[in-house]
Amino acid sequence: MARAIWKGSISFGLVHIPVGLFSAEKTNDLSFRQLDRRNLSPVGYRKYNKATGEEVESDVIVKGYEYESGHYVVLSDEDLLRANPEKTQTVEITDFVDLEDIEPVFYDKPYYLAPTGKNAKGYALLREALKRTRKVGIAKVVIRSREYLSAVVPQGNVLVLEILRYADEIRATDDLEVPGEDLQALGVNDREIEMAERLVEGMTAEWTPDKYHDTYREDLMGLIQGRIESGQTNEPDESPVPEVGEARTDVIDIMSLLKRSVEATTGGARDTDADEAEQRPAAKASKPAAAKAAAAPKPAVKAAAKPRKPAAASKPSPRSAAPAKPRASSSKKRKAA
Repeated sequence: MARAIWKGSISFGLVHIPVGLFSAEKTNDLSFRQLDRRNLSPVGYRKYNKATGEEVESDVIVKGYEYESGHYVVLSDEDLLRANPEKTQTVEITDFVDLEDIEPVFYDKPYYLAPTGKNAKGYALLREALKRTRKVGIAKVVIRSREYLSAVVPQGNVLVLEILRYADEIRATDDLEVPGEDLQALGVNDREIEMAERLVEGMTAEWTPDKYHDTYREDLMGLIQGRIESGQTNEPDESPVPEVGEARTDVIDIMSLLKRSVEATTGGARDTDADEAEQRPAAKASKPAAAKAAAAPKPAVKAAAKPRKPAAASKPSPRSAAPAKPRASSSKKRKAA
């Protein structure tokens, strides 16, 4: 059974809902030991008393705040709660905002919130209200010894507490050299944009998280297995690796690449041929043919074909729609808690 790493309540208005906080992520990182390359002996991590040099067991280690050089205030876990019991035990929602208004760069780490008391009704009520209004609750929460900004987001039947970065923790983009909005100056024309849009439409799919997995991990395990089978396990291969990106930097005809990509993803070879035909001037009809066409009875005019509807806007990502799913992401990296 999952173990809560924090217990308290969600608060909005005068409503209090007892909840527990549960980690929403698990790591599948490969575990590597640090070795002394001279004899491949593991390099250990030792906690020791800097005054005596003796190793210290974890059960005698306490937290201390150094208020003067060499002088400490010793604090217990209970002291961290005692500093402000309300803040350390409450996810206090102060505002409700549109989920779409929160930019992805603000998201840091997800947790699950689950009811711990008998107030299941309050939990369900908040969840459904967030779903139907497509809002999220902006809240402050203290985890361990730090106060975090967070968003309470509905995901199916669960409420997710997304830890957010404060605005002053995000670097400005002023020093980045990125293209401006003057597309004409950049040489981007309408035909290229239209073709790029068609490529996006052709590659649009339903969001199915289960179909994505860490293929690099599989490749790395394959390399490790190959080294084991070859018996070359004691020396790392430090030969230079070719730069893959160098072969992709000299893009001359981007329109040609877009058309080929559209054909590959949508089977749109005929569409692109038709586009090229539309751009060619129509051949003039010979006089006899023109005369025959004039004498022939005019066929009934067919109703103009309705323009093809653009692909429906894809459903917002887990962080831009309710119910929402927290990042995997999404996501990667700086651990906030």
